[in-house]
Amino acid sequence: MRLFAILRERAGRDSVALELSEGATVDDALAALGTRDGLGDALDRMPVVMAVNRAYAEGDRTLCEGDEVALIPPVSGGVGAVHARVTDETLSVERVAALVGRPGAGAIVTFQGTTRDVDRLEYEAYREMAEERIAAILRGCAQRHGLSAAAAEHRVGAVALGETSVVVAVSAAHRDEAFAGAREAIDEIKSQAPIWKREVDERHGERWVRGMRPDGAPVPR
Repeated sequence: MRLFAILRERAGRDSVALELSEGATVDDALAALGTRDGLGDALDRMPVVMAVNRAYAEGDRTLCEGDEVALIPPVSGGVGAVHARVTDETLSVERVAALVGRPGAGAIVTFQGTTRDVDRLEYEAYREMAEERIAAILRGCAQRHGLSAAAAEHRVGAVALGETSVVVAVSAAHRDEAFAGAREAIDEIKSQAPIWKREVDERHGERWVRGMRPDGAPVPR
């Protein structure tokens, strides 16, 4: 496994050899690497992109003997790094905010959306497209507002009353840019990402929440 930038510094070397069982995946390799001194905490806090034999790869990619796996931290230059994830796991505001921390960022703004008024919300998403759309939204916000970094995570499945359904965090040199970037990010995610929600209330039944078409036009009743 090849390491770069902060991961290389933490490990004290630019590559690590791993022995994995037959049929192991990229995610298995990443988990094994996380047990090495100095790397577990860094991997928990940093979104990384993975490549196998110099081509970007997903976590479920099966590895073969001799494969070269590279972990690529967020790159510098251009707009700030972005992180987008759609998950059925419980969201952590602190963890998402930690993803956007940068030495030159004087302001970090977070938004946390929670279930209110009903017993639960049930979210459904076109996950792959939603993550790509959210990442594109964050990149646009970073460019327009000069953000250092931006991250967003959205729940799918059942989200009970008071639980968090979406978290957005952005960082910037100054608070005005951070507030503006965070507001635009959540507004665009709600209007553009292919994510749907159904309200479930034990007293009043269930209903899909009426929204906007992705092109901005209202949905006819």
